[in-house]
Amino acid sequence: METPIAEELAKNQKSISVAEFFEKNRQILGFDSAPRSLITTVKEAVDNSLDACEESEILPDIFLHIERVGKDNVVVIVEDNGPGIVKEQIPKVFAKLLYGSRFHMLKQSRGQQGIGISASVLYSQLTSGQHTKIISKIGHGKPAHYYELMINTSTNEPEILKDDIVDWDRPHGTRIEMEMEASYVKGRRQSIYEYLKATAIVNPHARITLIEPDGNEVLFERATDKLPVPANEILPHPHGIELGTLMKMLRYTERQKISPFLRYSFSKIGHLAAEEICKAAGLDPDTDPHEMTRDQSKKLLDAFSKVKIMAPPTDCLSPISEDLIYKGLEKEFNVDFIATTTRAPSVYSGNPFIVEVGIAFGGELQKDDRIDILRFANRVPLLYQQGGCVITHAIESIKWKQYGLNQPGGGLPAGPVVILVHVASTNVPFTSESKDAVADIPEIQDEIELAVKEVSRKLNRYLNKRDTLKKRREKEIIITKVLPKMAKKLAETLDREIPDINPVVAKVMGNLLVNRIVESNGNGGVNISIRVKNFSGKKQDFKVHDMVSYEIENAVPEPKVISMGSNFDYIWNLSVAPESSRVVKYSVATLDDSEIARLPSLIVEGLDEELVTGAKAIKG
Repeated sequence: METPIAEELAKNQKSISVAEFFEKNRQILGFDSAPRSLITTVKEAVDNSLDACEESEILPDIFLHIERVGKDNVVVIVEDNGPGIVKEQIPKVFAKLLYGSRFHMLKQSRGQQGIGISASVLYSQLTSGQHTKIISKIGHGKPAHYYELMINTSTNEPEILKDDIVDWDRPHGTRIEMEMEASYVKGRRQSIYEYLKATAIVNPHARITLIEPDGNEVLFERATDKLPVPANEILPHPHGIELGTLMKMLRYTERQKISPFLRYSFSKIGHLAAEEICKAAGLDPDTDPHEMTRDQSKKLLDAFSKVKIMAPPTDCLSPISEDLIYKGLEKEFNVDFIATTTRAPSVYSGNPFIVEVGIAFGGELQKDDRIDILRFANRVPLLYQQGGCVITHAIESIKWKQYGLNQPGGGLPAGPVVILVHVASTNVPFTSESKDAVADIPEIQDEIELAVKEVSRKLNRYLNKRDTLKKRREKEIIITKVLPKMAKKLAETLDREIPDINPVVAKVMGNLLVNRIVESNGNGGVNISIRVKNFSGKKQDFKVHDMVSYEIENAVPEPKVISMGSNFDYIWNLSVAPESSRVVKYSVATLDDSEIARLPSLIVEGLDEELVTGAKAIKG
C-alpha cells in the first residue's frame, strides 16, 4: 500500500530552535552589514554594562577596545566595573538566546528580550568560527571566572569549551571578547564613535573609553556623579490589555474571585473600580475567573473602557532630566545656545511614556546642512531608519519658519542645529526587532511635537534677541566712530579737553552706563564712586565686579569679597529701575597716581555686552 503524501511530509516536520532561526535570519537583529554588525555588538554590550551598573548603583566605567584581525575581521573587547555575573549564570547570559531577567518586568529598561549580547555571540561564531571569551567577578575576595563559550544552535544551549579561574585586577565587573567579521568606519553618522558620543550625552553619569583599531584613545568623560532615578516595576494597566492576554491571565491566576483578580493583577484598580468594572461587564464579583468563558472575558475587556480608571503610575520610568540633557549636550558640542524640556508623563494603550527634548544651536555646528537629529529610546541611541521613525515625522511636521529656521521644500529644516529627542517608556513601540525606529503612535507624535515646539520657541527668542543685539552693536559701532571725531573737532575749536562721550552713547543706545570716579581725600588716599545709570526701558538686575589689588574701606553698600592671592574681587548685587541711578562708594587708604592710571575696567555680570557702556560685560 502506498504511503499517503501527508505522512511523507510529516516526516520532515520538526521544531526549530530560536538560535537556528536567528542563525538564518540574523538581519532581523541588526547584523546585515559589516559596519552595522559591529555597532550592534557594541550597542548590546554597552547597554548590558550600563543596565548592570545602574541596577547596582555603580557609576559606570566602560572600556571598549576594537582590534583589526586580518583583512575582514575585528576583535571586540568590552569591559565594565559592574556587579559581575554569578558563575552558574555566565554561560546562559552569553550563550542562550531569549534568556534574561527583564522580559516579564513592566518598567523602563534598555533591553528586555534577552536576545542582544547572545545574538552577538552567535554572529561571532558564525562569521569567525571562534568562541567567545568571558571573565566575570562579583566582588573583593571572590574568584574571577573565565569561560570560553559557543552556542549550540540546534538546542539553543551554551557549549562550555573552557571553565577556569584567572587573576583579574578588577574588584568586580565583566569582560567579553569576541572575534567577528565586521568593519570599523570613521567619519559617518553610523559609526562606533558617533554611537558612543550619543550614548555619553544621554548617560552623562557614565565614563566610556574607546581604543580604536589604529590605537587612538577617545575618552567620553562623565558630566555628573548622579545616577539615574531607578525605575520601579508596575502591574499592567487594563487599557493596554488584549483579549488573548486577558484570557490567559484569568486561566492562570491564583485568585478565586474576579474582584480580587482585578485588584491584584492590574495597576490603578481598587475596590470601587473593581465593582464598577464587574457591574459594567454584567459579572458577579465572586465569579471564579478560571471558569469564565470567552464571551465573559470579552465583556470584561469592554468594561475596562467604560469605567474611568486612573492613568498608570509613572515611577516605572526614569527620565534623564532637563538639567542632565543640558550638561550632556554642553559636554559633547561646542554651541552658543541650548534649551531643554521634559514633558509630563503621558499614556498610549495603557503604557506610560515620557518625551524629553533638547535643542542646541550655533557654535561649531554646520550652518548650511540640514539639522542633526539625535534619537533615543530608553537612553539608547537609534542610528538607523531615521526616515521611518515617529521622531523624524514629528519634527518634519512642524512649520520651522516661525521658529527662525529655513525649511526648503518641507521636511527637515536647515541650519546649525542639533535636536535631541528621548522617548522613555515601559514598552517602546519599535517598528522592528532591530529596534531602529519608533512606530507612528499618535500620542507619542503629539508629545514629541509639543516638546520640540517648546524648546524651539526658546530658540526663536534667542535668535530674535541675537539679531536685536547685532543691530545694536552695529549702531553703537557707527556712533562710537562718529561721536569721538565730532568731540575731538569741537574740543579743538573751543580749545578745551575732549569730553567723555560715554554718557551720550549710553543715552542714545538705551544702555546701562557705568563709570568709576576717583577723588583725592587730601591725606594720600582716595574716595571712589562707582556710578550706574539705567537708560534702558526696563529694570536691570546685575552684579558689578571691581577686581583690584588693594583693600577697600567704608564701603556703602558692603560688597561680597573674594580673595585671589594678592588681589581682591569686590562684588555688588545691584538692581536699577529705568531712568534711575545707583552709586557705590568706598575709600582706599593709599593710592598714588600711577596706581590710579592702572585701575582695571569694571565688570558687569548678567548683561550682554551690547547693553553696557563704560564697563566690560559678561552674561554669566
